[in-house]
Amino acid sequence: MWSFKLKLVLWFALLALLPLGVAFYGYDTLAKRSETRRVDAGLEAGLRGAVAAYAARLDAAGSAAQQLARDPALQRALRGGDRRTVGRILAGVAGARLGDGPSSVSVVDRGRVLGRIAVDVPVPTVLPSLERGLADGDRLVAVRNGRIVGGGSGRLALAAEQPGRVRLHGIAYRALQTRPLHQPPGLALVALAPQDRIDSAVRTSESRILLALVLSLVLIAAVTYLLGRSIVLTLRRFADAANAIASGRLGERVEVRGHDEFAEVGRAFNRMAAQLELRLAELETERSRVREATARFGEALVATHDPVQLMRVAVESAVEATGAGGGVVIGPGGELARAGDPNAGSERLAFPLRVGTSDFGSLVIASDNFEADQVETAASLAAQVVVALDNARLHHMVERQAMVDSLTGLANRRSLENTLRSELARAARFADTVSVVLADLDDFKQVNDRYGHAAGDDVLTAFADALRLTVRESDVAGRWGGEEFALVLPGTDAAGGARLADRARAAIEARQVEMPNGDLCSVTASFGVAAFPEYRELDDLLAAADTALYEAKDAGKNRVVIARESIAT
Repeated sequence: MWSFKLKLVLWFALLALLPLGVAFYGYDTLAKRSETRRVDAGLEAGLRGAVAAYAARLDAAGSAAQQLARDPALQRALRGGDRRTVGRILAGVAGARLGDGPSSVSVVDRGRVLGRIAVDVPVPTVLPSLERGLADGDRLVAVRNGRIVGGGSGRLALAAEQPGRVRLHGIAYRALQTRPLHQPPGLALVALAPQDRIDSAVRTSESRILLALVLSLVLIAAVTYLLGRSIVLTLRRFADAANAIASGRLGERVEVRGHDEFAEVGRAFNRMAAQLELRLAELETERSRVREATARFGEALVATHDPVQLMRVAVESAVEATGAGGGVVIGPGGELARAGDPNAGSERLAFPLRVGTSDFGSLVIASDNFEADQVETAASLAAQVVVALDNARLHHMVERQAMVDSLTGLANRRSLENTLRSELARAARFADTVSVVLADLDDFKQVNDRYGHAAGDDVLTAFADALRLTVRESDVAGRWGGEEFALVLPGTDAAGGARLADRARAAIEARQVEMPNGDLCSVTASFGVAAFPEYRELDDLLAAADTALYEAKDAGKNRVVIARESIAT
């Protein structure tokens, strides 16, 4: 069986191997890439120097050809057909000859062309001097159409200005080729660096990295071993003290050393042992304390307004306070909450949860035997739960009256404003959108004047039903005031709000409400739409939607208008 200390060493070593292995791989890859880029940079610099030197030689050849063309002696010899003199003069300039060439110049005498002089710069002969800009061991060759024409023989397949790896006569090189030169046409220069020199530098870097990796592993293993040894000794002291307390020697304590986390655990262990001694002395008075705590807990229930939570807490508290095997709250529609096994035990106690005309069901607990004080505790708890449930019912009624319009059953203005503030804060935090739609029934006063206010209420209810059927579950529809309604549409931009408003407009236009005299009344509505983030403040958003609503009214009613961005503040 492996010891904790050995496991700790192995785990630390294992955890260290992965990052060190990744680091080795990364450094190795970086070393190879760095060395290759260094060589590529050297080849590129050497090629630039070679091309510049070759261009200088071409310029010098052109200058020499022009100087020969202006030589009076050469002009006289050409005019007189003296080939011997011409040959002697041209022999004084390297590469000079009669004829056309890349740097040829016409010999003109009195407007008549006597011939052309060319000074050639053979690439193979100048390659050794062009190699001076390359590193030691590098070489320079000239190629045309992939075939070496100077500095060696063979073929090279390379893209211009793209470094690559090639083999020439069985030797690997890192190579870089220029674009074809202008003179002579189609000729390109290729710089070659031996690949084995690059590989040797990389191997040296790998050896250094590997050595650092091994030393790191050894250091980690040593530190982990010492740390594990210290931890094991401390844990052994804790285990010895815990075994002593388990055997009844409650005066046993852990020797605390230092000020680290283990020392803090040791002090906490000693405090726990001291508290355990005190707890043993308090066990005799625990039953009375439980009864008092249960009574105080029942008082706290009075302030709770969630009926489901109240019933769950009531049955759990009754089971815990009486030591029952289980309990259940049974309402008019069936089981509402349970704790433990309600069928455990042979004796059952049932406490009705009624107050006035409100019947919340019954609290039933089961056990093998109930003592008098347990029955008293359960009865007291049930009485307080009834009060709490009635308070929750009244609170819910008041809350609903405060947030819901009594006529339409939709949210009232206060609820709409609270919802809109919350949605604007959410939209600003998450960069989302939210739309507000204000709707107003067209010519609603005529309905009241003709059929009475009761009929007007029927029309308002019909309009509310149309809105309720049109919006999504995440939307909030409410009565803004009088015959004016509002929609809060989270996650919806102005265009989306306009589409939903248009569906609501069509739905109310298609409805017919029966009036007290039997007439069928049809009404229309106008809608104004505004959206966040075009309008970022609550007042600006509502003002924009209200302005759009009045524009819809002025434009002929029974239509949807989106607020113009120009009115944003």
